[in-house]
Amino acid sequence: LALELFREMANSRVERSIFTYSATVSACAKGRQWVWALLLLRDCADSRVESDTMTYNAALSACEKCEQWVWALDLFREMMNSRLESDTITCNAVVSACETGGEWRWALQ
Repeated sequence: LALELFREMANSRVERSIFTYSATVSACAKGRQWVWALLLLRDCADSRVESDTMTYNAALSACEKCEQWVWALDLFREMMNSRLESDTITCNAVVSACETGGEWRWALQ
C-alpha cells in the first residue's frame, strides 16, 4: 500500500520529500521488502532529495530483517562516505544484519 501511495504521488505530481521517502522505505522494511527499500533509497538520490540518517536506517533495517548483511555493509560504507552521522540504530542494524547472516566477524570490524 505504501508503495502504491508513493507511486500515486509521482503520478499526481505531488512533490516527494525526504519524509515521504523515509516513511516509504520504513514501510518496506516492516514488510521485509529489502529490494524495494534499496530501490527507493537510490530513487531518492536520483530525484535530488538528500537522504538522511533516518532514511538509511530504514533501509538498513530492511537489510537486517532479510539477512542481507552484504547490502547492509555496503549501505553503511556509503553512509560513512556521504559523511552522514550514524547513530545507535545504524550500528545495531549493521551488527544485527551481520549476525543474522552468520557473518558476525564483519560486525567486529
